[in-house]
Amino acid sequence: MILYPKAYLEKVEQITIEFLQKNKIKALILDVDNTLIDCNRNLSNKVVEWAKNLKQQGVKLYILSNTNHKDKVEEVAKALDIGYQNLAKKPFKSGFLKVEKILKEKPENIGVVGDQIFTDVIRWKSL
Repeated sequence: MILYPKAYLEKVEQITIEFLQKNKIKALILDVDNTLIDCNRNLSNKVVEWAKNLKQQGVKLYILSNTNHKDKVEEVAKALDIGYQNLAKKPFKSGFLKVEKILKEKPENIGVVGDQIFTDVIRWKSL
């Protein structure tokens, strides 16, 4: 199987409401490391503002991370005012299915955003 992301962007804040609407995405499952924060654990104001704007437009956001550093994920989730799960064991589908139920959206309306194709980007329904 050859896997390709549907879109490649340099920064998470380049995901626009127009892009999401065009692709019928109503919710995003987000990774933390190198997606929402950098390698120094910095969460930029641009990412905070991006998340706030998407939520105001009705987009649901949720963090799904493999990290065992709960405090790191919790800090980011709190700053963005969104739910989270750490120790997700991605790419196994159990974490994705749990978040799908929390978000109450169909898989085709959920985008997965991350920096690693084999853990973050593979669609859970195709596993």
